[in-house]
Amino acid sequence: MTSGPVNIYEYEAIAQMRIGKGEYDFIAGGATDEITLRRTRAVLDSIMLKPRMMVDISDRSMSTTVLGQEISFPVMLDPAGNHSAAHPDAEIATVQAAGKAGTIMVLSAQSSRTLEDVAQASSGPIWFQQYFFRDRGLTLEMAARAEEAGYSALCLTLDAKVSPKRERNIRNNYRGSGGSPNFAHLNLSDPSESFALDGPSGVRDIRDPASTWPDLDWLAANTRLPLVVKGIMHAEDGRQSAEHGAKGIIVSNHGARYLDTTFASVEVLPEVVDSVQDRAEVYLDGGIRRGSDIFKAIALGARAVLIGRALFWGLAVDGEEGLSAVLEILRDELDRTMGMCGRSTIDSIDRETIGTVSPLLSLFPQAESFR
Repeated sequence: MTSGPVNIYEYEAIAQMRIGKGEYDFIAGGATDEITLRRTRAVLDSIMLKPRMMVDISDRSMSTTVLGQEISFPVMLDPAGNHSAAHPDAEIATVQAAGKAGTIMVLSAQSSRTLEDVAQASSGPIWFQQYFFRDRGLTLEMAARAEEAGYSALCLTLDAKVSPKRERNIRNNYRGSGGSPNFAHLNLSDPSESFALDGPSGVRDIRDPASTWPDLDWLAANTRLPLVVKGIMHAEDGRQSAEHGAKGIIVSNHGARYLDTTFASVEVLPEVVDSVQDRAEVYLDGGIRRGSDIFKAIALGARAVLIGRALFWGLAVDGEEGLSAVLEILRDELDRTMGMCGRSTIDSIDRETIGTVSPLLSLFPQAESFR
């Protein structure tokens, strides 16, 4: 009988005991009433699988490509900041686990290790996440640093222009990690002054709230790295992203951390996929806890998914090895789901394998319990 955690939820339960309350609530929490945070799981759980029998599934492959780079299975690691909150090896452990799993880590601009140190520790492809900064020179500088360090794509977070209200953080008087070493070179004129990317209100925010679609064109013209945009929740924004130079689009509500009562990201995934029309790759971020969740996202048009909170739970339990185990759990569950649904490759997963309306509804149309 195994003594260790056997699923992502059990990893979280152990992590909660090991991470301080302030840090745990910052990672696990969402905006205001956390309705979207809770609802996301309900939505994913409401998508039903339709298993198929007598299909040759003896030779299954989970490999796919993102931006032309092969990954061993369609799970990437989200650009979440400050991994040192979960383990002292921080992003170094994360990038090593990603390399071992044969997938991509997207490093946050708010990392607790410099982007150069993380790149040096990597053994696989890595992307770098940043924002449009008020200082456009800084925007280009960070992109250039990423390119020079060996990152293969630039991920622009678009849905973080306004500081969120997170009531768990307010109650805990949470003050964050004090900034990332990626910005140590800014040499603020007043050493006591601070700035924030995702921290408490009342400190200077260096992100640019005035950025618009032409700024995406501008950045695309000034870097050789392909651009991926994160935070798309509307079909029109998906279309605009593709038209203004994005090669990848992450459908995401920022883990329900910035705005509450939005749709779950998986609900708007199909409309974004349809609006893009193969002009850019589409990925899903938000609520992934099971291999079956990955399968459902792929069936709805995502090329791959990203995990955020789950990587912290793996790190908190056992550093690099803990995160590796989390990724292997997801890989194993996805493989089992594919086999039972009669799909042997990622490309063969389609909407015919899922449903959200009970077949009994056609017999009992007034039965609300079947909806």
